[in-house]
Amino acid sequence: MSLHDRIESLKAKHAAIESDIESQIRSLNPDTARINDLKRKKLRIKDELSRITSTHH
Repeated sequence: MSLHDRIESLKAKHAAIESDIESQIRSLNPDTARINDLKRKKLRIKDELSRITSTHH
């Protein structure tokens, strides 16, 4: 997988997690534990994207 493909994959995962978080928040009975877990995953992806882009630019 090329660097560009890896970055695009991470961005897609980040967007999908954001969508999941929004769905959970809008639900009638939001699962706060799941929301927090999703937020942690989203942050890890954001950190990885930052590391990749800062070391290759």
